[in-house]
Amino acid sequence: MTRPPHACTCGRMLPHGTRCPCKITATRDRQRRHDAHRPSARERGYTGAWEEARRAFLALHPFCAFCGYTATVVDHITPHRGDMALFWDRANWQPLCKPCHDRRKQRLEAEGRR
Repeated sequence: MTRPPHACTCGRMLPHGTRCPCKITATRDRQRRHDAHRPSARERGYTGAWEEARRAFLALHPFCAFCGYTATVVDHITPHRGDMALFWDRANWQPLCKPCHDRRKQRLEAEGRR
């Protein structure tokens, strides 16, 4: 069964499951504005020391805390937001795979902010 097309707020009719070019452009512009004011990864604390600590943590905790797949990301359970004590608190770290970090964890954080 084929799903019907949908209308974008700009008036374009689009096939089901596609995004309108106007929405893609708006999202990219919004992300560029955000990134222009965001400190670099190094300025946020992700230095060589972090890379070493991350590697050691993943060696001890090789599986994703959400799905059990191979972990590749060390996630801060509570976002540190520049607090270096919280940043380095290993009790605040959890191993995640990239998909769980980029989707599931971000969704959980967004729901917590509402």
